Amino acid sequence: MSLHTPHVRDLRPDDPADVEAVVRVRRAALPFLVTTPDGVAFELGSAHPEARFRLLVAESADGRVVGTAQVGLAHDSPEPGQSYVNAYVDPADRARGAGTALLRAAEAHLTAHGAVDTYAWVLDEPAHRAFAERHGYRPSRSAHFLRLDLAAAALPPLPDELPAGVELRPASAFADDPRPLYEADAEATADEPGDVPASLDDYQEWLDGVWHDPTLDHGLTSVALVDGEVAAFSAARTDGRTRYGSAMTGTRRAFRGRGLAKLAKTDSLRRARAAGYTEAFTGNDAGNEPMLAINAWFGYRICATETRFTKKVGGPAL
Repeated sequence: MSLHTPHVRDLRPDDPADVEAVVRVRRAALPFLVTTPDGVAFELGSAHPEARFRLLVAESADGRVVGTAQVGLAHDSPEPGQSYVNAYVDPADRARGAGTALLRAAEAHLTAHGAVDTYAWVLDEPAHRAFAERHGYRPSRSAHFLRLDLAAAALPPLPDELPAGVELRPASAFADDPRPLYEADAEATADEPGDVPASLDDYQEWLDGVWHDPTLDHGLTSVALVDGEVAAFSAARTDGRTRYGSAMTGTRRAFRGRGLAKLAKTDSLRRARAAGYTEAFTGNDAGNEPMLAINAWFGYRICATETRFTKKVGGPAL
């Protein structure tokens, strides 16, 4: 190995400095994400065995972590052989081989475990797109990152009186039995646009990988109920300091068209601001016009765009 070739290895989850380095790289490469050390460690520790998940880091010759990648199989997809790799390189260390080294290691791992197609999110900027295309990836759909200045935003007020039968509760009210939230999340997720179909059909896996995620703020996640039944929700991720991110906003099919998603998101954003959060981020598929319209109504503005790139990488599962 050349002294100038970055060394790729697995994250050491028990090394706080290693985890902090991944957070640093992610924040530098994609400042629109809510990333915390606890969240990174949880991401690795809670991964389903069938996902063959790895969190890779690329080190420079002097031992600095300059890049990182999330790699795994989309084990919950009804279509076999689907996989993903999302690589991030510190902007100060780009064009030095870290991205290429991460991709090579990721694709070798995925191919060894039967991946057929792999997907990667790439910032929609000329240099990033060119990098992906040089490595055999081809563009598909796009998605937007949106930002709201939560400290200064003119957030809509909550109605003086909620519609008959409607009430708002934080997700923390479901601590003893979060299954109704799981069922709402599963239904909303099934209707999300995407290249890889996803289904949430394992309650325990949802508990382990979603409900117990340390970045999921149960207190600031808002749930709208209709006659006692969960109808809509707006899930919140936070860094525990100033950054708030919308993890998912959805409405069950039977309750759509009644403004319940807006209501839940209004409640969550207003409570987040009252708790001291100053920046709010979210992301929407470029084709998800209903949510883009809702977020524009709140005052969110597009701050970056990513494109999903895809590549054929292997053959039948081993």
